[in-house]
Amino acid sequence: MKVKKEDNDLLKYEKELYDKNIKLIAGVDEVGRGPLVGPVVAAAVILPVNYHLEGLNDSKKLSEKKRNELYPMIIRDAISYGIGVIDSKKIDEVNIYEASRLAMYDAIKNLKFKPEHILVDAMPLYLDIPSTSIIHGDALSASIAAASIVAKVTRDNMMYELDKKYPNYGFAKHKGYPTKSHLEALSKYGPLDNYRFTYGPVKKYLSSKGK
Repeated sequence: MKVKKEDNDLLKYEKELYDKNIKLIAGVDEVGRGPLVGPVVAAAVILPVNYHLEGLNDSKKLSEKKRNELYPMIIRDAISYGIGVIDSKKIDEVNIYEASRLAMYDAIKNLKFKPEHILVDAMPLYLDIPSTSIIHGDALSASIAAASIVAKVTRDNMMYELDKKYPNYGFAKHKGYPTKSHLEALSKYGPLDNYRFTYGPVKKYLSSKGK
């Protein structure tokens, strides 16, 4: 079932489930569809009932500093959280949309407890657990917002590690997204093994080299 954006109460969808005595609710979100390099990362987070964390919001609306402040609090307070990581080779094999779904499945599997219900940002899931797909869910549900922050910080940290190995590419700055500086680095140095070779700018580079 899909729900449209209509309310700013971050616990609106959770409260509807609490009223049905459903308490183990996993928020699920992914990050990393747009980058040219690296994995897509998903997180699943089960928050305590009626959980409130000041500043909790869609990770895209928060500064990196704020995300890094909230991340350890979410990890500390969560009943459980799981991470799913799908690498660039699999993304090229199945496409980014399906890879995002696979990352979400892995994140849910990595929870310590099986959720009674899943709230997911936009993506329909096909599991033996009831789920609600919410348009702009990362801005409407505390559980999904928490998952978006966990996924984003996790992936950004991977990009910082990649930057240490390949500082010429500027991964710490652009996180793999196709910025002007990234495209210039790609043109100058070529793609690494963990680039997504089905993505336009990478395909364009390879075709220009006759590969």
